[in-house]
Order: sequence, then C-alpha cells, then structure tokens
Amino acid sequence: MNAMMRDGAELNRATKPFVAEDRAKTWRLLLTTLMVIGALHATTVLAPWLPLKLASSVLVGLVYVRLFIFFHDYMHGAIGRGSRAMSAVMSVVGFLIMTVKSVWKETHNYHHKHNSKLIGSSIGSYPLLTARMYKVLPKRTQFAYRFARHPLTIVLGYVPVFMLGMTLSPFFRDKRRHWGGPIALVLHLGGVALSVWGLGWTTGLLVTVLPIVVVTAVGAYLFYAQHNFPDMQLRGRRDWDYSYAALHSSSMFDMGPIGHWLTGNIGYHHVHHLNHRIPFYRLPEAMAAIPELQNPGRTSWHPRDVMGCLRLALWDPEQERMLSFKEVLSA
Repeated sequence: MNAMMRDGAELNRATKPFVAEDRAKTWRLLLTTLMVIGALHATTVLAPWLPLKLASSVLVGLVYVRLFIFFHDYMHGAIGRGSRAMSAVMSVVGFLIMTVKSVWKETHNYHHKHNSKLIGSSIGSYPLLTARMYKVLPKRTQFAYRFARHPLTIVLGYVPVFMLGMTLSPFFRDKRRHWGGPIALVLHLGGVALSVWGLGWTTGLLVTVLPIVVVTAVGAYLFYAQHNFPDMQLRGRRDWDYSYAALHSSSMFDMGPIGHWLTGNIGYHHVHHLNHRIPFYRLPEAMAAIPELQNPGRTSWHPRDVMGCLRLALWDPEQERMLSFKEVLSA
C-alpha cells in the first residue's frame, strides 16, 4: 500500500504488533539499570578523588534519565501492566525523581491527547502560541510565556519544573488527588539533609542533588526539543489530528547507541506519540518496519541543533514555521 494513502487509524494498526511486552526483558533491563545506578552511587561515596566523585555523580544523573523512562512507560501501560511488583518499584521511582503517579498521569495523558495544539497544549508541556496570539496578550502573560520557554528555565528545571511544577503546584490545584507531591519534595529535601549530615557537604550533595539536577535538566530539554524543533509542522485547532501531530509535531532525536541507552530510546518520540503502548526497547524496531515513520523531523545534541531549538518561540501559520521572539518583535 502506498504510504501516503494510509490514514491515522491504519498507521495505528500497523504499530500494534510492537505493543507486545517481553516481561522478562523488561525486568532484566530494569535490574541492570538499577545495578548501574547503585555502582555509580557507591563510586560517588567511596572514590578518594573529587573529579571521580563528580564524574560518577553526573553519570548517575544521566542513568536516572533511563530509569525515568521505565516510570514513563509503566504509566503509559507499555510495560509492567498488572504487575504489583512493578507498580511498587515505579512508585518509589516517582518519589525519587519528584514525579508522583497522580501528577504524571494527569498532565502527561493530557499532553498526549493535545500534543502541539495551538491553545490548550500547555498542561504537561511547554506553552505554544502563534505570533499573533502572543502580540495581543497582556504584558504579564507575555512574561509568563517567555519565562516558561526560557533556556534557563529548561536547564534549571530542578526548581521551576520539578520542585514547583510537579510537586507543589499540582497539590495546590487538587490537594486530595495530588497529596503525594509535597511528600516527594519533603522526602527529597530530607534525603539531602541526611546525606549531608552523614557524608559531608560535598559527597552528600553529589549523591543527592547533582544527579537530580542532571536528570531534570536533560529531561526538561528532551521534552522541549521533542516538540519544538525547526522542521515541526502544526495544524490549527480545528484541523488538529492525533496522528498528524505524532508524525509532524514530534521529533526524532538522533543520538549514538550510548545516548539512546541512557535516554531509553525516547528520542524515537514520533513513534512513541503514534502509539504510546509500545515498550521503549521496541521503538527502533517499529520505526524500521513502518515506512511512514522513517522520515521525521530531526534534531540532535549538536550545539547548532540545540541552539536552533532553543531559539524557537512562536508559530507563524503563514510561513508555516516556528519563529524566534526576535523575528516576531522586529517584524
């Protein structure tokens, strides 16, 4: 069948063979990941040289990204469906990274259902407006929009995105449902205090704070670049379509084998958005088998690509591309 003739429903059906989970493989990969994290934490504590402590702390933060993908896929029902053991482990992981289940389920499910919609996509994602919409906003709202998309907000996501956005803000919005958010924050700060008390300032912070700073920075940027990249295409709210948004408003993040391992293949983001029930370790397989998935908009960790994504700010429907604030304000 001609690839251009398959509609969204047909494409979704084409992904169904890849939804099947290999439960033994899931557990094997998870235990391997936890072992790596444990070894790196031990290195941070026991290493006699500060540079080695620092390197292992940063590395464990990167492996936390992979651990987070297990949580992410579990919450989507892609892995561990019906497993009480996996549910318990993922609850602990959620508290560890200040992303409790109730908050993630509410915001991330919304994001998938409203991926890259103009107006209405900011819950669980970065806000997205057209240049014309932005220009008529009150100054205060313009500032909030720019703050949410500012590179420092993304890189320092530890505080604004996770400490505030994923723990406290949801709690104040719905105390009965999101009571776990403040508990996660208290546990994190308590863990920091205990680590500093028992291991000293340097080692304590390297064991507790730096890994979370790394995982939140990398995670926040990945999430940004997955839906804010130069080749992205958008449709107006009336013409919005789930499959179109998956294929054209979600990027392929090119990385080497180590990068894909550390990030749990989340770079195959257009595949994930087409069918979020595919386990992360089957995403490359699905992309290789389905022709429509093989020519996505792409980005990477190359500084040129990073800067190219970070400068994007507003959608211009006439030019059909994202513009920078400088381009919009100088027009």
